[in-house]
Formats: sequence, structure tokens, C-alpha cells
Amino acid sequence: MASATLSTSTTTRLKPIMRAESLPTLIPNRPFNPNVISFAFFKRAAGRGVAGATVRATWRTAEQGGAVAEDEEEMGKIRRLQNGSDVRGVALEGEKGRTVDLTAATVEAIAESFGDWIIQGLEKETEPRGEQRVSVSVGRDPRISGSALSVAVFAGVSRAGCLVFDMGLATTPACFMSTVLPPFSYDASIMLTASHLPYTRNGMKFFTKKGGLSSPEVEEICERAALKYANRVVKVSTLLRTPPSRVDFMAAYSRHLKDIIKQRINHPTHYDTPLKGYQIIVNAGNGSGGFFTWDVLDKLGADTFGSLHLNPDGMFPNHIPNPEDKVAMSLTRAAVLKHGADLGVVFDTDVDRSGVVDRDGNPINGDKLIALMSAIVLREHPGSCIVTDARTSVALTKFITDRGGQHCLYRVGYRNVIDKGIQLNEDGVETHLMMETSGHGAFKENYFLDDGAYMVVKIIIEMVRMKLEGSDEGIGSLVKDLEEPLESVELRLNVISEPRFAKAKAVETIETFRNFVQEGKLEGWELDSCGDCWVSEGCLVDLNDHPKPIDAQMYRVKVFDKERREVGWVHLRQSIHNPNLALNMQSSVPGGCLQITTDFRDKFLVASGCDRFLDVGEVEKFANTGI
Repeated sequence: MASATLSTSTTTRLKPIMRAESLPTLIPNRPFNPNVISFAFFKRAAGRGVAGATVRATWRTAEQGGAVAEDEEEMGKIRRLQNGSDVRGVALEGEKGRTVDLTAATVEAIAESFGDWIIQGLEKETEPRGEQRVSVSVGRDPRISGSALSVAVFAGVSRAGCLVFDMGLATTPACFMSTVLPPFSYDASIMLTASHLPYTRNGMKFFTKKGGLSSPEVEEICERAALKYANRVVKVSTLLRTPPSRVDFMAAYSRHLKDIIKQRINHPTHYDTPLKGYQIIVNAGNGSGGFFTWDVLDKLGADTFGSLHLNPDGMFPNHIPNPEDKVAMSLTRAAVLKHGADLGVVFDTDVDRSGVVDRDGNPINGDKLIALMSAIVLREHPGSCIVTDARTSVALTKFITDRGGQHCLYRVGYRNVIDKGIQLNEDGVETHLMMETSGHGAFKENYFLDDGAYMVVKIIIEMVRMKLEGSDEGIGSLVKDLEEPLESVELRLNVISEPRFAKAKAVETIETFRNFVQEGKLEGWELDSCGDCWVSEGCLVDLNDHPKPIDAQMYRVKVFDKERREVGWVHLRQSIHNPNLALNMQSSVPGGCLQITTDFRDKFLVASGCDRFLDVGEVEKFANTGI
């Protein structure tokens, strides 16, 4: 269906293209609700679900008999807040060239739409709920915008008719766990966080008892919210039907983690303090991860002296809370070596990711962290499949297969990787670990939840087990035979466009890249559609009967020399968080990445004309200087 076009006049409104009375069969026996009607219509119009539908309309309500303004630009503000399976935006002034777009009004509309979505989903369950109201927990990281935006979340969820439970300062994994751990077992949860992004940003992550929402589900919620936001003329409700109840779920979550460590170590002499004699340094980066030090490690007997930045501070004054951040890793490494600690831990802001430093000061993140977790999982579950994103090295595949495991490469995006693992298990392929190179790691045994604290729990348990079994080697010994790529480079290309056109321009670039490769315009470059992965249905692309929706375009390409020897690979993808493209490459020959970059610039960017709407500064700099 063609989209309506806005007049250039600021006073002109769209003519209603559908009237309420023309849509009664879509939702029978209910009072007319323009928001609900529009979504039934979106689904029919798209023919393939709400995700991907591009329908713009102005609706006429039966009660008013007149048009309700749904300004396209106002609605676009909400739509652009979606970042894959999350919502992210600018919550505070302070970023050059960026205006605040994650306001109390937008957050309230999104929270209410999430509440509506949950209620409608539960109404479809076979078991009637009677008078029991839907319950939603809300947590936040320490960002200074969190308190104010929490009130907007409370208002929106309450306005939808849900009971609200305020967890206060929390972690993203704890929000999900609040839906499954008794006696809490809430129906859903929202976490206010922007992960490792600057203090000016904030965002929302959503959970049900089934796990985190997918990108299409978040898109549906944002479409609903866009209608609400535009129709309300950005006014925020201050009336809460039911004030939120404050709950201390983090204490229960900490007990849960402690019990896992005690039970699985089952120490022969001091069961309740299995970490006695171990020094573990935690760098929480002033995020939400400090609890792991005083509520978990200290209580289990560990020495945590020398830990860094445990107190929450939403300005993040010391460094970005991110296990991929060089400063965070460097400070943690220095602390481990200074104090002779057995292990260093780095959490990101909301603790859904983590990285570690071994006793010798070696940082373990990226491919090394995936290798470490794979070694642990394959010891527990021989032959298991390991799902990773498509940026991992050929050496990691060898590491996994040498230990009897199977390696499935899949699309970049932690939700994509997790969902692939869930699908493989449903198809009968035993898959116990799903990890992205950014540090998101999920385990089948832990609800398929990417939980940075749980990952560290697994590492600590293995560290103690090794000692009890008589090994004098530290945890780093498990990855000592992982070969590192000779060269590895990541470059970014910003899309030079208005925000509303940036996604389309990014997709255009990536599809043009695919065509150039397929047509042989880049000699020695070949699309890697499935790699050498043993799982025939689903590497990089889904070939099964139920393919997952694509949230971002991306392609991986194998690079061969003139003798047809594979010398590297290239991965180009559309970022789901920012208006840019990410170019990753690895090479097994000296100067390989420089040659790849030069060919990419000359034989693709310039030859295709895509350089006209891309900022190619990083590509130019690396091609000219090699740095």
C-alpha cells in the first residue's frame, strides 16, 4: 500500500485514508480504538507481520468524528529510537550535533505500548487470569537521567493497566530473572539502560518470561508508541493508577548466584565459603555491577581488595563501563598484577556483558572470551554446538572443533545469536552456548539469558574446580592454544544523510556491495553464505522453513589470493545502534588488511559512487597510512 504524503504546509493535515466505520471486522465486538485498529491494519497491509510494514495514516475516531493528527515527523521520533531489540536515544544535552530525543513523553508512550502489548499477549493464553492484573518490574542503571525517566516508565505501564514494581538500581539480567525467580515471577520487565554508551544516552530493554524481545517485536511496540506520542501532542501523564511498589530483587538475585557457586563447587572443607583463599578484583566502571563484589564474592569468602569503581556514578568519571574498552582492561590488568590476584573482572554498565583478566594480566575478551567459555561448556557438554556472530576468527572455529564442538557462524547482533541457539535446540541440535564478540554470552542452562555476572560465575567455578583437581595453572591456560589472527581491523563509515534516510542509504550501500562481489568486480572476493559450518540450515543466512526477520543488512566475504588460497575475510554490516556501517576484516598474511581496505575503497566505494554519501575518512586514513 502506498504511503500518504505530507503537505509542505505546517497547517495542512493528512486527509483520513480510512474511517473507523470501515474497519469493524478487524477487531470485532470492541469499542473503536484508533491505536489498536491501526495495528490490525498494519498487519493486513504488510502481508508479513507488523515488522517491515510501512503504512502512514491519519485516523478518524468515532467519538470525535474528526481527524486525530498523527504528524509523520513526531511519529518518526519514536521509530528512530528503536535500535534492534532495544530502544536507545539521547536523554541529556551535551552531545555536539545531537538533540535530546529520549524524553519523558517518548518513554511514557513506549512503556504504555509495552504494557498494552503484554496484556494482549497474555489474553491469548489458554489459562484465564481472572481478575489478576499484569505485573511489570522496572530497573535502571545509575545514569543521571534514570530517575526522571523511571517516573515516565511507571506512568506509562500503569496507564496500560499493569501493576508496577520498582527494582531501583538493578542489572539487565536481574530484570529478566525477576520474571522467573519466585516469589517475584513478574509477567514482564523493563530495564532503563544504554549499556556502555555515554552518560547523555539512555534506553530501554524489554523482557517477558520467554526472554528478551526480538527486533520485530520492539518495532511493533515502537509503532504503537508512535501513534500514542503523536496523538497526545507530547504531553506526559502524571497520574498513576497504582503507584509502583518498591522491591529489593537484587538481594534475591545475589542469593541465586551465591547458591549456584556453592552448589556447583561443593567444596569439601568449606561449602559456604568456597572462594576462601582467592583474590578476585572487580571493575564495575561505576555502573550497576558493584553488587557482585559485596553481595556475592565477599559473602563467599573471596578477597576483593583492590577492586575498582564499585560505587554507582551515572557520569562514569573513570572510564566507559565496557569490557571492550582499553582503559577499563588496562586498569584492571594493572590491579591484578599489583595485588597478585587470581582473577580480574570487568562489567559493562548494566552487567549483561563482562570480560576477565587472568592471573598473569592477560585480558580475555572478544574471541578469547568465547574460546574460554567454549572450553568450559565443551567440558560439561561434549559435542555441543557453539553459536557466534560472523566476526569471529577462523582460529576460533579450529579451537572449538579441536575440542569436539561444532561452530555455527550467524548474523551479528546478540539477540540474533541467542535466537539462533534457541532455534537450533528446537531443531534437535544441542547448543549450550551462544556468544557475540562484544561479550554478550548466553547459556541454555540459564534461560538463554545474556548475563555477564552468570558468565563470571561459570569462570569462577571452573577456576576453583581446576585447583581442587590439582592443577596449578590459572584460568588463562584454557585458551593458551588459541591462535590470534595476524591482522584484525575494524573501520566505521558514517552515513551522511538526514536521520530518517540513513537506514535506507546504509542498506543501499550493503546491497550494492553484495552485487559487486557477486558480479566479480572485486577479484578474489566471494560471498560467504554459509562458511564451513556443519549446521546446514542457518549460517549467516537462514535456509530453513522459518527464517528469522533481518534487523540489519550484512554480508561476510572470503578473500583469496591469486593461487586461490584463502587469506582473509571481510564483513560489512549496517549498525543497528548508529547511522553508520561497520567494516571488519582479518588477514593471515602481512599487509593483507591494508590491501583489502585499498581494494574496498578503489574497487567498490569509488567505483560504485557510494563514497558520495558516506564519510570514508577512516577508510582513507587506514588505506594511506596503515593505522
